[in-house]
Order: sequence, then structure tokens, then C-alpha cells
Amino acid sequence: MLRIESLALLQFKNYSDRVFKTPERVIGICGLNGIGKTNLLDAIHYLCFTKSYFSRQDATSVQQGKTGFRIEGQVVLQDKPEKAVCVLRENGKKEFSINGQAYDKFSQHIGRYPCVVIAPDDASLITGSSEERRKFLDSLLSQLDAGYLQQLIVYTKVLQQRNSLLKSFAETGQKDLSLLEVIDQQLIPAGEYVFNKRKEFLVSFLPAVKHAYLDIARQQEELHLFYESELLRAEFPELLRATRQKDLLSQRTATGPHRDDIEISMGKMLFRNIASQGQRKSLLFALKLAEMDVLQQEKHFPPLLLLDDVFEKLDEERIANLLEKVCIKNEGQVFITDTNKERLTLQLEKLGVAFGMIGL
Repeated sequence: MLRIESLALLQFKNYSDRVFKTPERVIGICGLNGIGKTNLLDAIHYLCFTKSYFSRQDATSVQQGKTGFRIEGQVVLQDKPEKAVCVLRENGKKEFSINGQAYDKFSQHIGRYPCVVIAPDDASLITGSSEERRKFLDSLLSQLDAGYLQQLIVYTKVLQQRNSLLKSFAETGQKDLSLLEVIDQQLIPAGEYVFNKRKEFLVSFLPAVKHAYLDIARQQEELHLFYESELLRAEFPELLRATRQKDLLSQRTATGPHRDDIEISMGKMLFRNIASQGQRKSLLFALKLAEMDVLQQEKHFPPLLLLDDVFEKLDEERIANLLEKVCIKNEGQVFITDTNKERLTLQLEKLGVAFGMIGL
């Protein structure tokens, strides 16, 4: 099992110096908008992924007027207590340690504390660009497979080098195609690894998402999800050769796993173009619940679940159905934020689960 027993926050976002005790399996976090509910969830995300869920820059997580932050979590993992600490120093250097032992590479920590987040902005997973769905897929696979994360890091780094080289060709007017070929030979193995892992994983994951969606919707709908990648139709080296002239003109790499997508349709139409708000939320929940199931199967214990204001614009029946799935059928620790303490308390009491409540 995995459980956060307490959190200590210093100069983190709107928290100057606060300690939160969270020993219960289900934790409600209630308060008005803007008071720090989401920030508390983000601190937990830092302990799981060494970074924020909501912003790219660590500096935006520092309390205004301060120059660094510290997050400490007392964690129980497989019945063993340990202390996880994330520190952003005044010089901008970030450190992460378990029981006082610092990581050489933050990527070594990913997957130790599996975690699933459901937040309002996650709607972009359904309605947004392919980049959003790749990020979701990469985050999940990185928690499952350390080798995948390492190859993804290599691919991303070499891809950036390739794009910089293409840009330099245009700026200098000199094209060193032999150097481009060397970079391609570095890009191909990592790209093929990422592609093959995605393809293998999605064979079982996408049907699981569809099953979860139909279970939530409680009616038959013609939903289709499939993996779209140019590497399904041709080998990566062949694709790079075929798009070389296009790459030279556009100064960027036009083919590869960085363009993959999970395409979603309803009947013969794109899902995002015709789905109702309820259908979109149902599919989002289906993706996240399927993610939870996969993590539990692989880790042999349930992941942490962070639910951020997901009850807004949901009717009472949908709220009850979702809470039953995540609080009763799921045995992992759950953190739930809501602006309405009475609503959340009533729903949790109906379920008959023991819970703690943090009022902000």
C-alpha cells in the first residue's frame, strides 16, 4: 500500500509554513476558490513526480516574495515508513531525496509513488491537441516502465538537437547532411523503442478505456479509440528519409513518435466535435480510471488519486457513482477538493467510508 501520512509545506505557493496530517484513506479538502486547495494537491504531485502538475516552471511554485520552497512528506510504502523531501534552493537548484538519500537523476524516482490526477483542465485531454494525449500516455508509461522514460528522455533530447541543426542549416546556408545522418542514427533507436512500447501497451489499454466509458455512461454508444502513428505504416528510417526535404524547408522534424496521437471518434465523427459535456467528462473519467487500474495491476498496490474540483457541473447521481468507484471499489488513498464542504461530507457519509476533512 501507499499512503501519505503528513505533509509539511514551507514557502510553497500560498503556504508560509503549514503541516497537514493525512492518515485517513479518504481525505476531503474544502474551502473557497483561491484559498489553496489545488496547491495542496500539487504538493503531493511534487512528491510523486518531482514537479508540478499545473505549471512548467518550479519558480511559479515559490511563495510570492520568497526565493525557494520545501515540501516534506511522511509516506508509508508497502508498510515501511519513509520521508520524501523536495527542495528548491535560492539559487534555483532543485533537490529530491528519500530518507535523506538524494537522487542523482529525478527520473529515478518516477513510478515509486504512482499517482493519478483528475483536474478541471484535464478536459484538454479530450478536446485539445495531440500533445495533451501524448503527455498523458507518456506519464502513465513512465510510471510503469523506467526504460521507457529513459528512452523518451533520449528521444526528446536528440529531437531538439536535430531541430536546432535544421534551423542552423537555414541560418548559415550550409547543410552538413552527414551530421544530420549521425543524429538520425541516434534518434531512430529511441524513437522505435517509444513507438513499440506505446503500440504494445495500447492494445489492451484502449479497450479498457472504452469498457470504463460504457460503464460510466450506462448506455451503448459507438465509441472508437485507436492509436495513430506514422510508424504503423512505414519504418522510422524510411520516414526520415522521405521527409528530409520537408524538414530542411520547415526547419523542424515532420515525422516520428512526437507526432503520435490517440484518436477518438463517435460513430464516424470526431468525438470532440459532437460529444456533449457529460460525454466528455465521462470519457475523461474513463481514461483516468483505466490508468488507475493499470498502475495497480503493475505495482500490486493502488496509486494515490487526486481529485480537484471534479464535482462542479456534475449531478448528484454522477457524483455518487464516481465516489463509489474511487472510494469503495478502489482501496488506494484519495484526496478530494471541493468548495462545498457540506456536499462532500454528505456524499462521503452516504458511502459509509471513514474519511478526514481539511478545512482551509
